[in-house]
Amino acid sequence: MRVLIVTDIEGIAGVVHPEQTRQGHAEYEEARRWMTREADAAIGGAFDGGAVEVWVADSHGAYRNLLPDALDPRARLISGKPRALGMMGGLSAEFAAVMLVGFHARGQARGVLAHTINSAAFARLWLNGQELGEAGLYGALAGEMGVPVVMASGDDVFVAETRPLFPHCVFVVTKEAIGRHSAVSLSPQASREAIRAAARQAMSVIHRAEPLSMKGPIQARLEARTPAHADLFCQWPTLDRIDGVTLQFSAPSVEHAVRMINSLSAMAQKTAV
Repeated sequence: MRVLIVTDIEGIAGVVHPEQTRQGHAEYEEARRWMTREADAAIGGAFDGGAVEVWVADSHGAYRNLLPDALDPRARLISGKPRALGMMGGLSAEFAAVMLVGFHARGQARGVLAHTINSAAFARLWLNGQELGEAGLYGALAGEMGVPVVMASGDDVFVAETRPLFPHCVFVVTKEAIGRHSAVSLSPQASREAIRAAARQAMSVIHRAEPLSMKGPIQARLEARTPAHADLFCQWPTLDRIDGVTLQFSAPSVEHAVRMINSLSAMAQKTAV
């Protein structure tokens, strides 16, 4: 069985502040090491549980965070951007399952460093009327390929909002949110041990885990952070503006919706608004 592990940083044990998530800050170097070790714990657990092949997608920020020489040499690393499938870069129907490590709650939630895709540009996101964060969005993309999400780790707010989407998923609470920049966290070692055990356990539920299904065409609605962002995004001729900050578009599939959303995110990063 081939497994894809998708990694983010905001849900990693010990991470509570933006400076820990951004290159160029001293604390980031420590946080990326914690991120790498949690990814490695998931790799070990997947192999313990019977995986034959494990790929790891570095999916935070510029997608260049994980330390390759600190990962299990049996794993294959996907890094760098742009990638057509964004955070799920490398995924195909050949994979048996996806595991999410270090994820966070959706935008406007009370979780640690909660956001959806681009915290500076997007506030909230809906597909077919259902509000989703990154786990839901990319879980639906995996589901479109028939691949279930079987393990996920992050703070308690992330787990609470995500559990209904993936009822067979094995979850690890790495920390309990106090506020956006504060939490009661497991130690890095305790978090790694819990993630390895969860990944091993998750391998046993693959046969009964159901992919998240979202039928096309997809009606996407996006709430921008400011009217200026909406001005920018609606330069794209297929987007319709609902109000000052809300826009919508139709896509034939979840994959097309994801690619559009990531294109809008890239527009916001390249343009002052």
